[in-house]
Amino acid sequence: MVTRYNRLLVACFLIADAGSAACALALAYFVRFSGPFAEVVPITKAQPPFSQYLVALPTMALLVPLAFHVQGLYRLRRGRTRVDDFFAVLVGTLLASLVGVVLSLYAQAYYPAFREYHPISRGVLGVFLVLNVVFTYTSREVVRDLLRRRWRAGIGLRRVLIVGAGDLGRMVADRILDHSELGFKLSGFVDDRAGAGDAIGYRGLPLLGTIDQTGDICAHERIDEIYVALPIDEHVKMLGVVEFASRECINIHVVPDLLQFIALRARLEDLDGLPIIRINDVPLRGINSLLKRAVDMALSAGVVMVGAIPAFIVAVLIRRSSPGPAFYTQERMGLDGKAFTVYKFRSMPVDAEDASGPIWARDDDPRATAVGRWLRRHDIDELPQFWNVLRGDMSIVGPRPERPFFVEQFKHKIPQYMLRHKVKAGITGWAQVNGWRGNTSLEKRIEFDLYYIENWSLSLDFKIMWLTLLRGFHRLA
Repeated sequence: MVTRYNRLLVACFLIADAGSAACALALAYFVRFSGPFAEVVPITKAQPPFSQYLVALPTMALLVPLAFHVQGLYRLRRGRTRVDDFFAVLVGTLLASLVGVVLSLYAQAYYPAFREYHPISRGVLGVFLVLNVVFTYTSREVVRDLLRRRWRAGIGLRRVLIVGAGDLGRMVADRILDHSELGFKLSGFVDDRAGAGDAIGYRGLPLLGTIDQTGDICAHERIDEIYVALPIDEHVKMLGVVEFASRECINIHVVPDLLQFIALRARLEDLDGLPIIRINDVPLRGINSLLKRAVDMALSAGVVMVGAIPAFIVAVLIRRSSPGPAFYTQERMGLDGKAFTVYKFRSMPVDAEDASGPIWARDDDPRATAVGRWLRRHDIDELPQFWNVLRGDMSIVGPRPERPFFVEQFKHKIPQYMLRHKVKAGITGWAQVNGWRGNTSLEKRIEFDLYYIENWSLSLDFKIMWLTLLRGFHRLA
């Protein structure tokens, strides 16, 4: 149930999201052509009949949930905030609107029945964007509140028993307790430590007995779901619990004891009927990678064009501050551990590392020139990396790329370090906007990088870009 989402929650969200999209589009038409908006923004073209927009309602009611699915809005995620939901809803609505416009233009071009239709009004789209974000965000809060009230009243609750009170079992308990919207009520644990007189539970959950007592405990507690979270060396005990649950028609879930190997998401695959666990899978594949690449190209192309003249001025200042080229190239490691050449504005003398060899640079690095210190203070030296983004070497958002010299050292010292190369390196990242940049804790940077990789979505990318801009404005202030 958990791995395939909570079906009741997802069903409620799907219905609410589709209904919100249809209502938002219908209301946007009347607001644009009948309300005060029509007086503020005069109608310059013929008003299309409402019947044309009525035809588009089912399509938009389908596109919005699909876009939200791409954004991961129907997937459980620890630590998701209302701000995260807002960005996901906003980006999902933008994506659905863009696809809707493309489909309407395609239908008008290739299907005679649609050639008499008016193009979708930009005013209607703008109003729809605002209304759909408001309606969807509000409806989701209402759905959550109704479900919480339902669970608090004890309606439809599923009683859960966890077999195994070790680290794995406690992680299962944490996930269930942190997601009250699942409608689960944890009764407690069973573990053989109870037979040795250890009756200490976890987070207020009791240790109800030993594994051999599972049958009696399930009958007494009216258990509906069992989560088996035993270590690999207790395989025989697990089989006994599975056999009992199957005999008594109790839903059973086995949590594999592979967490010491899994740093990213694990996914179940099928090899001609043989179930296989794929360890360290990432969501940034297929259509998701195409969407991210499209955003990268559009934004980086805009930055390169707008920043051409300022970049020329910066280059002149660098050339005058110290002899040598204005740009600095360096080998960095990117996607799948492949090296690429990164471009930066030069902030140090050409021979800065001749004596010391490769060392980490600091914000207050004494080797920097006067112009270079200003460039580094405001991160302007990183701007040429938008050219790397256009080339496809990097992304705007992702783990910061490191030099191969340091990668060879870190990958043997820091567990899971190389998993950060499962995605393209970025100009900015989740670790950087949370303060873990430059000469800071590598362990914390890896922790935040892996969180980003596992929980990627377009809305998370836009949130990181926004936080990066806010940090830049703060530095300029």
